[in-house]
Amino acid sequence: MVETLKVLWQIVTERGIPCPFQFLTGLYCPGCGGTRAVWLLLTGHVLLSIQYHPLVFYTALMAVVEFVGYWLAKKLRRPGLYLGRYGLVVSVGVAIVLVNWIFKNYMLVARGVDLLPPLS
Repeated sequence: MVETLKVLWQIVTERGIPCPFQFLTGLYCPGCGGTRAVWLLLTGHVLLSIQYHPLVFYTALMAVVEFVGYWLAKKLRRPGLYLGRYGLVVSVGVAIVLVNWIFKNYMLVARGVDLLPPLS
């Protein structure tokens, strides 16, 4: 049982969770690389995390920015410091996902470059 869990953990952290979309089409799905990007960010490999899926870093950054802005507005009693621009944050996130998806599939199909190799 323990050995099985170790093998599954190794597969998830090195290759990510298997993607049905990629299995069926041979192309990346919009979320491909996300699991590995989270793992890389948590282990301090920021640039590699951004390569695997930039939305992970963007989400972490925006969470910190929102938290600090909210905290400062409360602490200093100046509500104007906290902008809470959720629509803009979400729109930029959607744009990141779309551009990332198109670029990675372009590199894979047109250039033959796999930007999401298994981690070693």
